[in-house]
Amino acid sequence: MAIRKIVMHPDPILEEQCEPVKVFDKKLTKLLNDMYDTMIEFDGVGLAAPQIGLNIQVAVVDIDDETGTIEMINPVVVETAGEITDVEGCLSFPGLYGEVSRPETVKIKAQDRTGKFYKLEAEGFLARAILHEIDHLNGILFTSKVSRYIEEHELEGMEEE
Repeated sequence: MAIRKIVMHPDPILEEQCEPVKVFDKKLTKLLNDMYDTMIEFDGVGLAAPQIGLNIQVAVVDIDDETGTIEMINPVVVETAGEITDVEGCLSFPGLYGEVSRPETVKIKAQDRTGKFYKLEAEGFLARAILHEIDHLNGILFTSKVSRYIEEHELEGMEEE
């Protein structure tokens, strides 16, 4: 496995619509493994391909719960419900945090590393992480959805609550 370099804003690839994946091979498997290792190395809960300089619809999410690692290839949001506002950050915006409103629940359809389609339902923080990464694949940055930026000292207070 290899740790990839994180692309930082304002790199234009972060705002591009990503291309669908058509080939499911060993190269894709290696990429997914590298993305997972990179996400963990930089203490993230999700990572999308454009964040490592690749314009393809691949993302990984792992919020360290019983769900485990979710690999999303060519994901599509099928349904959302509810709304909740919470603090988000992004590996491509180190030290920047803001309040973002997102659906409380999400249903997606995506492909796994072998190309097999699957459906997934998620709620709460997992839904937020999935939607954040799918936004990346559509060239949408969390900063375009921030209602209020959070200073680091405010963030420390929130973690203690």
